[in-house]
Amino acid sequence: MRIRALALAAAACLSACASMAPNYQRPAAPVAAAFPQGPAYKDSANANAAAAAQIGWRDFLVDPRLQRLVDIALQNNRDLRVAALNVRQVQAQYRIQRAAALPSVSAGADASASRTPGKAPVVAHSYAADVSASWEIDFFGRLQSLSDAALQQYFASQGARQAAQILLVSQVADQYLMTLALDEQLAVTRRTLTGAQASYNIVKLQVDTGTANELALRQAQSVIEQANVNLAAQVRARAQAENALVLLLGQPLPADLPPATPLGEQRILADIPAGLPSQLIERRPDILQAEALLRSENADIGAARAAFYPSISLTGSLGSASTALGALFGAGSLAWALLPSITLPIFQGGALQANLDVATIRKDIGIAQYEKAIQTAFREVADGLAARGTYDDQLAAQERYTATEQRSLELADFRYRNGVESYLTVLTAQTGLYAAQQTLVTTRLQRLTNLVDLYRTLGGGWAEHTEAAAAAANKERT
Repeated sequence: MRIRALALAAAACLSACASMAPNYQRPAAPVAAAFPQGPAYKDSANANAAAAAQIGWRDFLVDPRLQRLVDIALQNNRDLRVAALNVRQVQAQYRIQRAAALPSVSAGADASASRTPGKAPVVAHSYAADVSASWEIDFFGRLQSLSDAALQQYFASQGARQAAQILLVSQVADQYLMTLALDEQLAVTRRTLTGAQASYNIVKLQVDTGTANELALRQAQSVIEQANVNLAAQVRARAQAENALVLLLGQPLPADLPPATPLGEQRILADIPAGLPSQLIERRPDILQAEALLRSENADIGAARAAFYPSISLTGSLGSASTALGALFGAGSLAWALLPSITLPIFQGGALQANLDVATIRKDIGIAQYEKAIQTAFREVADGLAARGTYDDQLAAQERYTATEQRSLELADFRYRNGVESYLTVLTAQTGLYAAQQTLVTTRLQRLTNLVDLYRTLGGGWAEHTEAAAAAANKERT
């Protein structure tokens, strides 16, 4: 009965002292309970639509060429590969830390010989073979806290891996849209250059025949040279944009890519509800990563507290020993040893308290970083919602403005050819149309990249297909 009572007491002690880490409580989100409202934030999204985190990137990015590029990047991008290897590395580190709580068992054999000098020298032999084990009894939860900390580090690495993939999907989409925009701007510049050259030829003929002066000729030439300046800059930017895309892909562009969809015909999904900040906290992988790191730092406090208490370990061996090799496993050769030890820290020069202070400060830093991650995510989503609520109106106005500039150029050119207006009027209209067309392409690009970035900031881009993401979300809830 005494033995049973002692066993129950030891078990109770072990359960009571499983961990000395503080009880973890998720810090309150330091943001408003809802995203901003106002003229910029039009409620254009369908409230019944799937959340961004449950929309597969293939269903969000419907351009076949872009889908192929994302596929290639997910297979070959080196940053994503490093993130995946980091997960495996941290997982192995967790296994190492978890193994520290288990007994260590090893087997060995040794032999020795010695000679004692004298009138009759004595030569002695000794042989032994044994199995030894050592185990640190984790009465105060130090090893458990270290294991918990390593586990949370593993979860944090998974969050980093997921965040890296979401970022990569959005970067490939943004860079692809950039190449499309530059292609269209190049086309606009070349059309402008062709028209300007035709106008220059007409003015040159008029100067040669004495019906126009040199000023009109130089004004016509200025449009050509400005277009040439822009053409060189855009050709350079297009090449650099493709180089950036190749870096994201991790390989050269394949020759068999599907044809590109023009920028104005891109059908990127825009009907995505923002939800609430509390939902954002549960689906943004960078926020989940920050919280896992915070949990790890919380567990480190438990390990630092446990270091103030005794460390108890058991070491023992069981084997056979003999002075003759032939009798090593014979009768009477049994040998064993049991070496329990307890180590109690008495004076460490303040090191233990300093370690606890460091662990506590690291947790405070982790809280601040976790809160900053939430605030950053809130700001990114709010900015994206404001852009989504205004870009459609801006784009429609820019299209009307471009059409007006086009008509102005037609009228100015007609009046100039009939001698009613000077060439300066044509020049002004031509410059205005060119600028309006360039701005129209830029506005279309900004609208589309904003939708991609909003999809990312809401936690989308992890799953490939919507059905798979929804099934995973339902499994987590159940």
